[in-house]
This record gives sequence, C-alpha cells and structure tokens, in this order.
Amino acid sequence: MVDQSKVGTDWQADELDAIVATYFAMLAAELSGRLYVKAHHTRDLMARTGRSHRSVEFKHMNLSSVLADLGLPTIRGYKRKDNIQGAIFPAVERYLDAHPDAWSLGLAAEARPGFSDQAAAPFSSPWNGEGDHAVVEGPLASGSILPITAPPPLGPGRKPRPEGLARIVRKYDPAARDHRNRALGQWGEHHVFHHERAFLIAHDRPDLARKVEWTSQLHGDGAGYDIRSFDPAGRERLIEVKATRGGPATDFFLTRTEREVSAERPDAWRLYRLHNLAAAPALFQLKPPLEAAVTLTAETWRAAF
Repeated sequence: MVDQSKVGTDWQADELDAIVATYFAMLAAELSGRLYVKAHHTRDLMARTGRSHRSVEFKHMNLSSVLADLGLPTIRGYKRKDNIQGAIFPAVERYLDAHPDAWSLGLAAEARPGFSDQAAAPFSSPWNGEGDHAVVEGPLASGSILPITAPPPLGPGRKPRPEGLARIVRKYDPAARDHRNRALGQWGEHHVFHHERAFLIAHDRPDLARKVEWTSQLHGDGAGYDIRSFDPAGRERLIEVKATRGGPATDFFLTRTEREVSAERPDAWRLYRLHNLAAAPALFQLKPPLEAAVTLTAETWRAAF
C-alpha cells in the first residue's frame, strides 16, 4: 500500500539502496538469460518503501540513465529518464564500491574463446579479400545488420550532466575502462565486420562484401582504423570502431593516429560508435571533421626532448 505521507517527497538513502540493488539483480538476470518478472520486483519495492508504482518505475528509468552514462548495460524497457534526484548518484556509487563484480555485467559473451583482455586468442576474420564465395553469398544470420541510431546532440541541444552524475563518471571513467578492455573492442569490431558484409550483400554487392578486411586483426592497431570496407557504390570506407556496453552518450577515447587519419582521409574515414553492446547492439556513424559532432579534450601529453 502506498504511504500517502511519502507522495511527492524525495526517496531516502535506504529506499534508494533497495531499488539500486533490485535493479542490478534484474539486470544480471536479464543478461544471463534467466527468467524474471519485473512486476514482482516492483511490487516488492512498493511494499518495502511505501512508494507508488509510478514512483518506483520512474526511479528504474533514472537508474538506466546513470548506468548508461557509466558505460554499463541497462534493462530493456526502462528507457532513460534524466530528471534525476541527486541522492541517487551516491546510492549507485555505494553499490558499485561494495560490488565491484557489477562492472563485469554483460561481459559473459567476451569470456568465450576469442575474447581476452590480452587478445591471446583473437577472432579470426576468414573473409579478408578471399574465402569461400558461397559462404559470403549465402543466407545472412539474423541480426547481422545493426540498427542505426542518431548520434547524441552536441552543444545547445545537449543537456549538461548533473554534477553528481558528472562526478561519478569522472571517478569510474567509463571511457578509460572501455579503452583498456581489448576484448570489448574485439567484440565490437566483430559485430561491425559482419554488419558491413551483410549490408553490402543486402545492397547486391557480394563482390565488395568479399573484400571487407578486418585490418586491426591482420595488421595490428596502428592503422588509425579497424576495418576497411566500402559503400555500395564502391567507395572505400576506413572504419574506426568504438564499442561500449553503455548508452550512446558514453564518453570514448580517440587516439592521435585515429584523429590524424580522419583528417587525412575525410572522404573515407568513419567512426562507428557501437553502443548497448551487451543487450541490444546499435550504432551511429560520425564523419570528419569530428569537432562538428563531439567535444575533443586533451587527456595526456607526450613529453619529448
């Protein structure tokens, strides 16, 4: 039953701790394929906190906003709501500090052979300009072509993060976490490699699909792009993949080489931002000049003599 004295009041720390823990429990179940019923968890929270169904559901959507900006997966159906009570940020922080394993949510697929932070057994890419044409031209696996989304707005259309959220994003640094995770990068490149092939086949260009090259696997990471592909007209595309389990607005790192190649080959170079990788992968594309789409901030400086 709803506690009428709480209607319109802020949630207290113990109530926020309860809903944060419940959200992570549901998220873990969803990502591992275990069955769960959102309504049961909602009713339990209502009974424990005295809050209304609407209030509980709104807080769940607030948590989706916070986790997406932290580079973590979110629960399907709980779309982000950014009008967030400030006390929710320290509640998420308390949970993450007490449960460091939460950072591994959605990484189960990476643990299979082929995914390793040390890149000990990288994905093979069998269609690097050669291979079995019958395989390339055969039926597409369902979901090979990824959904395309719009990039987040820049400038006046983009609301600044609340200070509490900005603080924990700085603390946990999802861009650095994603950048260090080589397995996550390979996972994203794997998706984009097959997306490009499927896209070209769907546009009646199996000849070009056979020429798509997973450059970072063949030649290493120094080229300034990860995948060499084409558009349906045959124009070259040099694709740099940036992958995250978080939402589309999650920060990412760009190397000096990647930026230089983007400036040298603006006609061909494209950045594919692959987001929501653990649950519902989608991507948006950015083309040079990158400053028109993102704010670039220097993080480190090279010191030379």
